[in-house]
Amino acid sequence: MARLTIDNYLDSHYIHRSNWLRAAVLGANDGIISISSLAIGVAAASTTRDPIVLATAAGLVAGALSMAAGEYVSVSSQTDIERADIEREKKELAEMPAEELQILAEIYEKRGLKKETAMQVAVELTEKDALATHVRDELGINELSQAKPIQAALASCASFAVGGVLPLLVVLFAPIKGLEYWLYGFTIVFLIILGAISAKTGGSSITKAILRITVWGTVAMVLSALVGYIFGVNV
Repeated sequence: MARLTIDNYLDSHYIHRSNWLRAAVLGANDGIISISSLAIGVAAASTTRDPIVLATAAGLVAGALSMAAGEYVSVSSQTDIERADIEREKKELAEMPAEELQILAEIYEKRGLKKETAMQVAVELTEKDALATHVRDELGINELSQAKPIQAALASCASFAVGGVLPLLVVLFAPIKGLEYWLYGFTIVFLIILGAISAKTGGSSITKAILRITVWGTVAMVLSALVGYIFGVNV
């Protein structure tokens, strides 16, 4: 029997995938739904293919870059907050180590340790690496949850582009007549596949993921088609 290590233990769980999986699923979902909705809205107002292709391609490029920029800024802000908290913790450890030790002991006591045991654990961990211990147990920042702006931005951009290419292919090759219905049908298939993959990768319920992603995708596309029909100019 293979020896169980901490790395093997973590590999058997899914939480370490949460950062990149969230960004990738969000990007792909946004790419499929937003580009499909845009194409459906234009298709509902157009009798020719060219304006639909132009709008879809422009939306794909703009959306991918926007997702990357937005994700980078958002996650960078989280990183800045984490760094500021860590610097504040360094200062507190230098200025009031006894109070910080007591805070750490109280944290362990609330988690179920006896008062004496909690203090002993706090003392030993503080002697080993006081800052790392407080960052992990007081601030709740660890390697799994720590923000990674570049990783999140690249994942969002790439996944949006992959998701957005799918409805673009439908626009290019499906019949122009009733194109919005072709787009809707294929988009639902794409969303079902994405929901199943994301649920499987994250170890969650496939049925729940598929229902959630298809229902909201349908709402977005129906509303977009409605806008197209209302403001249609038959271009």
